[in-house]
Amino acid sequence: MEYRLLGRSGLKISALTLGTMTFGGEGFFAKAGNSSVAEARRIIDISRDAGINLLDTANVYSTGKSEEVIGEALEGSRKDVMIASKVRFPMGKGPNEAGLSRHHIIHECEASLRRLKRDVIDLYQVHEWDGQTPLDETMEALDTLLKQGKVRYIGCSNYSGWHIMKALGIAERAGSSRFVSQQIYYSLQSRDAEYELLPITIDQGLGVLVWSPLAGGLLSGKYRLGKPTPDGRHIKNWGEPPIPDEKKLYDTIEVLVAIAETKGVPAAQVALAWSLGRPGITSLVIGARNEEQLKQNLPCVELKLTQEERDKLDTVSAPTLLYPYWHQASTARDRLGAADLALLAPFVKGEARF
Repeated sequence: MEYRLLGRSGLKISALTLGTMTFGGEGFFAKAGNSSVAEARRIIDISRDAGINLLDTANVYSTGKSEEVIGEALEGSRKDVMIASKVRFPMGKGPNEAGLSRHHIIHECEASLRRLKRDVIDLYQVHEWDGQTPLDETMEALDTLLKQGKVRYIGCSNYSGWHIMKALGIAERAGSSRFVSQQIYYSLQSRDAEYELLPITIDQGLGVLVWSPLAGGLLSGKYRLGKPTPDGRHIKNWGEPPIPDEKKLYDTIEVLVAIAETKGVPAAQVALAWSLGRPGITSLVIGARNEEQLKQNLPCVELKLTQEERDKLDTVSAPTLLYPYWHQASTARDRLGAADLALLAPFVKGEARF
């Protein structure tokens, strides 16, 4: 297993993180999986044996059941495993049982600690943007939890570029703790994060955890144009990720499968290896409905793609340049920095406009 520093911190986390949305399996999240305590313990043991040192969960997963299952599965053997959890989504029907107010953040952190049977959460992440709560209040509440020793690091998830920069600015102005990481959706199926989120990562020294790096299974190699659709989240009204360009998706899958066949490995491993080699990526959050699925994906850390293979995948999945990026690629290429080139490097070949 490879270990990478999480942002500007001194914390090293494994290149793969075990996602636990499949633990518990209650309500809406039963569509993703329903691992019992015994099954979860076995999946965690396999992950630990492979060198994974971080588990990712959220209070909203099965309305706390995922955290409860983790707490039971790890009881008595918790020292070598770190926990990342999240807060933001509704945990009840009351007016203050959602969002990122001081009230909700602190209450839910304490509830998560009880379910996890831990004294501290290693990485506590705000799960989604809350445009109704002042960001100063959110950052101050997170800083309070850090000072109380209830969390060790803080991060955000599903924020836009300006949300992140505003949060970092507030923390700097207040002299308080800043986000050490962001958790984002990023895969060959959709590279939208390259517009703002990965450049911010490089420029501001954030770690990046990637959720759903296989696009909810779309990049597993099982979904092929003109072939029967396998049972999976995408036929269970899961809704994530959206597919804005179906042709581009299937073209990408065909290149992915061709490379996988050449290497004699599952397509999923190739997709994961591609993501691990992208600028700014710290760790991929991989879930598993069962042991076999987990064991099939773990070897991706050791899989090496040639530059030619990477170029093929980059080309077929390349994002369309939005404004102002197409203008920058044409007229700012003489003064682009490393963060800019995370998106623009493939587009600045050839003659400059000026």
